[in-house]
Amino acid sequence: MNRRKFIKNTSITGIGLALGNSVVSCAENNSNKPTVATPIDNSKGGLPLVIATWHVENATAKAMEVLQSGGTAVDAVEQGCMVEEADIKNSSVGKGGLPDRDGNVTLDACIMDKHGNCGSVVYLQDITHAVSVARKVMEDTPHVMLAGEGAKQFAISQGFKEEDLLTESSKKAWEDWKVKSEYKPIINIENHDTIGMLAIDKNGDIAGACTTSGLAYKMQGRVGDSPIIGSGLFIDNEIGGCVATGLGEEVVKTVGSFLVVELMRQGKTPQEACEEAISRIVNKPNSDYKNFQVGYIAVNKKGETGSYSIHQWFSMTKFQDGKNEQIQSDYFNKT
Repeated sequence: MNRRKFIKNTSITGIGLALGNSVVSCAENNSNKPTVATPIDNSKGGLPLVIATWHVENATAKAMEVLQSGGTAVDAVEQGCMVEEADIKNSSVGKGGLPDRDGNVTLDACIMDKHGNCGSVVYLQDITHAVSVARKVMEDTPHVMLAGEGAKQFAISQGFKEEDLLTESSKKAWEDWKVKSEYKPIINIENHDTIGMLAIDKNGDIAGACTTSGLAYKMQGRVGDSPIIGSGLFIDNEIGGCVATGLGEEVVKTVGSFLVVELMRQGKTPQEACEEAISRIVNKPNSDYKNFQVGYIAVNKKGETGSYSIHQWFSMTKFQDGKNEQIQSDYFNKT
């Protein structure tokens, strides 16, 4: 059996779109569709600056609060992402995240600072703030990545509280899904599978973070792009940074965030770099891009920003010059 057929038959086409009650929830609140259709503005604004994937004004507000209080960019992205990890209404990040097909809530996260230092955790269970554990890996160990039980035991040794991350709402969604155990992804009805955040502090230093509970009802052990440095996140303090969201498998195949930063190194604007990275995905031979979503956001050293996706309704939240707004991304598939 070839890999494509195996993925289809095991119901993990990898589209990263959560189903069950989360679909109903997203459809009802319609939070995937930006409430502010502001055109992308790549002009240089003031510092500090925060951008994040999707509709996360509370998270960007917290990050900006940290920056305005004199905190560093890495402090800002950690604390901003923690807002979403603690929000049990967000069923794709942290506590309250939808589980894998066996009922386990597993978290992936990474963080990267201005020096190029990075930390990551994969398949972390029973610890809400995966992004903070990732920072501890970066700062307090000689390693970049810790996984599974090892990551959990490290977190506990660092004073993190062990708790059940499966809320009653997520448990019910999982139990409803088990009735048929069908996986029929719908583009953008996935409750934002990731929060990725980039920040530039008042000194012009850049940091980024990414955290997720991954796609709902995935095979046990599945890991996407979010904790993979260079795929879900990449920072080069001389150039800029990028984070990804959507179908993690496709982001990994193109090392998407690293690609965006390298394109900016070659002289492209953040917007141009995001567009080129998406074109690398959709123009691959036999690409099935019409059936999945990928989106990128990026910032360069000048404070210029960009975002681009395969399909409509991807957005980024941007906090700059006193304005915290959701910006609808341009997109490739306009047919």
